[in-house]
Amino acid sequence: MFTGIITDIGRLHSTQATGAGDGEGRRFEILSVFDMNSVDIGASISCSGACMTVVEKSEHTFTIEVSAESLSKTTLGAWVQDTQMNLERAMCLGDELGGHMVSGHVDGVGILVGSAPDGDSLRMTFSAPTSLMKFIAPKGSITIDGVSLTVNEVNGTEFGINVIPHTQTATTLGALRDGGKVNLEIDMLARYVARLMGQE
Repeated sequence: MFTGIITDIGRLHSTQATGAGDGEGRRFEILSVFDMNSVDIGASISCSGACMTVVEKSEHTFTIEVSAESLSKTTLGAWVQDTQMNLERAMCLGDELGGHMVSGHVDGVGILVGSAPDGDSLRMTFSAPTSLMKFIAPKGSITIDGVSLTVNEVNGTEFGINVIPHTQTATTLGALRDGGKVNLEIDMLARYVARLMGQE
């Protein structure tokens, strides 16, 4: 489990293919400022919202293996050398829950359709798959590329958020441009409520 509070912006150092044919995955080595002495092999790290398992590590890097399924269902399939990503280590019992409960299971890919300054903040509008829109509500929570954010408004297949200056510099969202794709995770509470009401 994660909180959606990003603690590092990592960078893809190297990549190589694993498997063959339709089942081909990727092996990503990621540069990070995390203290690797405290990162165990098998630990979970959210990589732009996708929960991944550490399979190797060095002094300044950790390595993950990404399945063909994850590559096709998230933005990770488009990652190339030097791609930056939001990183968060799994939360521990007793940690401050500064964002909201995040599983690291990507529900779909959204697209930035527009952005504009709003005081010191940045107003961003995203489109989302139609199947996810019933779970996105004004003042509700959503995870965008691993970042816990509050939804401002919802209109059809689009929703808007405000990104404060700190979040613009502490995550990759400040560098996102129109047309950029992001990983979306809906609020798990919204999913369970919809299922209890027979809407999923």
